[in-house]
Amino acid sequence: MSLLTTTPGVSGITPDDYGPLIVQPVERQSVALQVASKLKTDRTKVHIPIVHTDAGASFVAEGEEIAETDAVMGELEIVPSKCAGLSIVSSELAEDSDPDAQKLVGDGLARSIAGALDRSFFGNLSAPNPKGLESVDGVGTVDAGTKFTNLDAFQEAINRAEDVGATITAFAANPVDALTLAQLKQTKDSNVPLLGSDPTAPTRRTILGVPLFVSNAVAAGTVWGIPRDRVMVVMRRDVTLDASKHVRFTRDQVAIKATMRAAHAFPHPAAIQRVRLTASKP
Repeated sequence: MSLLTTTPGVSGITPDDYGPLIVQPVERQSVALQVASKLKTDRTKVHIPIVHTDAGASFVAEGEEIAETDAVMGELEIVPSKCAGLSIVSSELAEDSDPDAQKLVGDGLARSIAGALDRSFFGNLSAPNPKGLESVDGVGTVDAGTKFTNLDAFQEAINRAEDVGATITAFAANPVDALTLAQLKQTKDSNVPLLGSDPTAPTRRTILGVPLFVSNAVAAGTVWGIPRDRVMVVMRRDVTLDASKHVRFTRDQVAIKATMRAAHAFPHPAAIQRVRLTASKP
């Protein structure tokens, strides 16, 4: 007889015990899921329409013929990839777990999946990772000089996004650059930080009123300006959980596996802004 997750007496290792403790932290810890729109699908592929050029419009006199114009259309084809994490725990821990033990398992898997998702979102990694921001052609690039000394480059990024009809809703930076920006002062002799704060989240910083998110997945020297409605994380499947004793039978351990299928879509590259430091001359 095989020991299955449906066998009476092993309810301590069923996915329902751990599921919310992994799904919720992934959504909370992943910067990508906080700064981008989430598009859920039940299909293998997603086709996202793109309007390259709008149909024209102009004022006409009464009774005059209205000129015909056509929009220039295109589409993105997105195929979600699988992101997965695996954690091994003893049967004793699984069977006797209280909320603290379950949280330990959940936090480990959540960090793994959130980290992998963010690295793919902000990077340009090889397959099977989905392509991220670093792979996108046509994004706006603002030169911030050799070091951050003020917020002028970020104001330029905001204005450039507005010039193409978009609104920057989040900035994302590497911890090194976030610290540099946080240490900027309003004046040379002032101790007042140049960055603003969010009254609803005291630990969150803002750049010109736009929330600043921090992630190790962002390359140092680059700060991304992201318009939420022009950047998407396509979710084929939310985080799901499976638990089994079979693979670790001789060690009496439980394998807890969390998987998610996701990819990224950037239908309007010109709306995305990259504030970048230039290498200093030797």
